[in-house]
Amino acid sequence: MAENWALALHGGAGPLRPRDHAGAEAHMAELLREGQTRLARGEAALEVVHSLVIALEECGHHIAGRGSSPNAIGQWELDAAIMDGRSRNAGAVASLRGFKSPVTAARLVMEETKHVLIVGKGAAMIAREHKLERVHKPKKYYKPAVTIPVKKGELSHGTVGAIALDTKGRLAAATSTGGLLGKTPGRVGDTPIIGAGIWADERVAVCCTGQGEYFLRTNAAADVSSRVRYGKQNLKAASDGALEDLNLLGGDGGMICLDVLGHVEMPFNAETMKRGVVTSAGRFEVATMR
Repeated sequence: MAENWALALHGGAGPLRPRDHAGAEAHMAELLREGQTRLARGEAALEVVHSLVIALEECGHHIAGRGSSPNAIGQWELDAAIMDGRSRNAGAVASLRGFKSPVTAARLVMEETKHVLIVGKGAAMIAREHKLERVHKPKKYYKPAVTIPVKKGELSHGTVGAIALDTKGRLAAATSTGGLLGKTPGRVGDTPIIGAGIWADERVAVCCTGQGEYFLRTNAAADVSSRVRYGKQNLKAASDGALEDLNLLGGDGGMICLDVLGHVEMPFNAETMKRGVVTSAGRFEVATMR
């Protein structure tokens, strides 16, 4: 068994908001230590990213899971995805309403169906069939992490994500979001779109966060792997290049990226990105600001 492992998390990229990030950073550090223990003892990357994203959904610090905001007509529609790098199996849900853990619903799509992406009532049907925990009173359950009014034309957003490399050299990624604040009903961003907001293969694992429309237009997550594979770039050059492509279109956000050698890059062009990393080489950091 190899000794090499690594883990990175994010809690969304975006504008500098007048709020204290200490609680979110402390929780992220706690999750990194949990993931460190599990990866060091040989647990699979897929299991680790799934459970840590569940914890990020539940904590209420981020615009995902419990911290999500309602759409323009007062409904909570959530998206999530998960991907196993070794097999490239993937599952995703979009516009899911009434369930606590969208990332768990996404894993059910991956493992219990022949599909990759299921949306709306179909996603709810899968969640209901497998008895996922329900949200019966959304206005009481959800505690929006951000309550600042959205300016007209602004793409105010948030996401959570986790990527991991385990001791068997397997990469995995998982991500979840409440989407844009005050979004048009039915709007779907990059988070549940394999290749745009999330990617994992035998080379890299990537989770994106930011203005999803731009990540969709650049296929940002898979682009990192393509730059490594075809361009022979290292992870830093590949992730910086993918983000620069988005920047040229006028979009902002960031990404967490991990390669099979255990290198981690977390570039962002937004004002902030809540992020954290721990590796078997001894790297441990949590930050929100630059």
